[in-house]
Amino acid sequence: MGRKSSSGNQGEVQQSKSPAEFFAENQSIAGFDNPGKSLYTTLRELVENSLDACESVDVLPDVSVRIEEMTEAMFNALRGVPDDSKERSYGGKLTKKGHPYDDGDDNDNGHVDNHDDGAANKTKSTPKRAKSDAYFQITVRDNGCGMAHSAIPDLLGRVLSGSKYGVRQTRGKFGLGAKMALIWSKKSTGVPITIRTSHVNGALLDHQGERTVGSTISHCVLDIDIYKNRPRVLSHTQQPNTESFIGTEIQVLVAGNWATYKSRVVQYLQQLAIITPYARLEMTYINRTDHKKGMNLRFERRSEQMPVRAREVKYHPSSVNNIIIQQLLETTKAKTLIKFLATDLSGITPAIAKRLIERLGDAYDEDMNPSDLDDKLITRLVQLLRTSDDLFKSPDGGCLSPLGEYNLNLGIQKVVEPDIIATARDKPGAYDGHPFIVEAAVSLGGKDAKEGITVVRFANRIPLLFEGGADVATRVANSKIKWSSYKIDHKRDKIGVFVSIVSTKIPFKGTGKEYIGDDIIEIQQSVKRVIQNCCSQLRLHLAKRNALRDVKERKSRLLKYIPDVSRSLFGILESMRKRKLEEESGDGRDASPRKKQAGMSPLKRLKSNEQHISSILESISNGHITEDSITQHLVEAVEENANAGLDDEDGENASGGKLSKSKKASDDRDRQALYLVPIYDSSEDAQNVVRHPLFDFFPMN
Repeated sequence: MGRKSSSGNQGEVQQSKSPAEFFAENQSIAGFDNPGKSLYTTLRELVENSLDACESVDVLPDVSVRIEEMTEAMFNALRGVPDDSKERSYGGKLTKKGHPYDDGDDNDNGHVDNHDDGAANKTKSTPKRAKSDAYFQITVRDNGCGMAHSAIPDLLGRVLSGSKYGVRQTRGKFGLGAKMALIWSKKSTGVPITIRTSHVNGALLDHQGERTVGSTISHCVLDIDIYKNRPRVLSHTQQPNTESFIGTEIQVLVAGNWATYKSRVVQYLQQLAIITPYARLEMTYINRTDHKKGMNLRFERRSEQMPVRAREVKYHPSSVNNIIIQQLLETTKAKTLIKFLATDLSGITPAIAKRLIERLGDAYDEDMNPSDLDDKLITRLVQLLRTSDDLFKSPDGGCLSPLGEYNLNLGIQKVVEPDIIATARDKPGAYDGHPFIVEAAVSLGGKDAKEGITVVRFANRIPLLFEGGADVATRVANSKIKWSSYKIDHKRDKIGVFVSIVSTKIPFKGTGKEYIGDDIIEIQQSVKRVIQNCCSQLRLHLAKRNALRDVKERKSRLLKYIPDVSRSLFGILESMRKRKLEEESGDGRDASPRKKQAGMSPLKRLKSNEQHISSILESISNGHITEDSITQHLVEAVEENANAGLDDEDGENASGGKLSKSKKASDDRDRQALYLVPIYDSSEDAQNVVRHPLFDFFPMN
């Protein structure tokens, strides 16, 4: 309970609350808005913790999720909750044997059962509950670094305690995550969480390159003291690792609603597979009342190239404020002001620090002790640091860990299976002293794609599923891109826009951290540039696609009229043959040669060849030329000439000859996409670098 103290006003009591108590009462801040959302957020936080544990030691992640749904009756039996009544009314439903009636029917629309059942529903003390609300046992297992035995309680049982503070790109920031899952479990079921983990001290790989297996397995049953914000350990033991267990397994029992958030869970895992194609993800859902409703999802690893780990950096001068400077002054080891500026902030050399002190005025001295700065001097220092852009370089983007175009392409191909895709990365930018990098991909088509623009958003390699309409990526894609100029129909084509933003500080809007506003011009312009870059790559392919479509339509129109044309041509030739026969037999009047020549144009007179005409008419008489043969020749002519111009572009070899279809297909199969990653902050001690007057080529391990 929070501490109380009397205030000056009678009847009012001032209280102070622990962080755990505050978040327990304001759980919507952490994404625990309702039972369905709480179930989704619990799963999400545990999965992302597993990915962090694997990436921290450069291990390709294997993450498995198991969700078991049980009714309240099953939960009570599992927990040993006493309930002696044989029949009672619950939420307007008659229940038997003291357990709520639940037929296990998880409606996809989250239907709330409000049917009346006589007078039973008139009991005012009876709570009403969504029919599909239930209890879920969630188990998440990974092959990551594990947790040290003594560190488990503090890592999972103390709110706002974590290792992700500082200037570094991370998936989480507040030290919540699994702690909020524990708090929600305590609120909804009263069940503590169970942890099994194996941690290795020392080398992660043995001399043969295999993962080192920890000698022991730690088993911990953990609760949390909400009011004191400290872990309450119920069991904490170690056992020999006889099963070669690697990583961590966390089990939590919470209340939730699968019916209303099933689609969100599936969507989250699909998008997570896109942004982490180097991970193997598996989810198993089991409904204990109806096994037919179970489902399995599995996303195999598509890439073995993991992004480089993000580096922690010092604060950039343009990102500081009075509190940050005060904290740095309290923890610095520098004895002089000039050394403090040059060592505790990024982008400041001793020469720049000297110029800063000169601008600060007579109240500051190079050799003064940093602890001598009072609040007024700190305020003046902060003002100068934030406005002296002419002295500092922009924040270094080399500390960030973007996914990379190669992995982004593979992830989208694995999940979406588009017809065509283009990827791009913009150069590092900065806002308010924090670096950021934007990567994007634009795809067309796909197995489940819908017509129009579908925007998929990621922030620090986390899928963002909610409040997408206000996000900078959605607004840029819908209103800032002129799709028609890239030969894309934004209403009829199935367009997928994937935008990934990484930064040391993601500028989320709102408490839910679900979208990035478009009010930061630097990020908005970077998103626009990178999407336009993708569209420019697609334009050539789309022009070719449109040309092929036009050829197909033109060929279809020509083939449509060939039967009529063949019939007419054959009728004309047949009439000529009959007239020729009449002339030869003397039954018809033969026109004089002068009149024949007078009725023809000069061009026709040159082209008329009596011998050729006679040969054609004779072929008609012999049956060599028929209506079917004319149709066949016209079809062949259309097929041969319909692709004129396209073969010249794609089918000619270097010597001007045509490539065979098998040769062209072989060339396409042999081609491999090459991804060059720009390096904006190269190290001088890099090995095996290919030097060239125009570029330096750094091989990636």
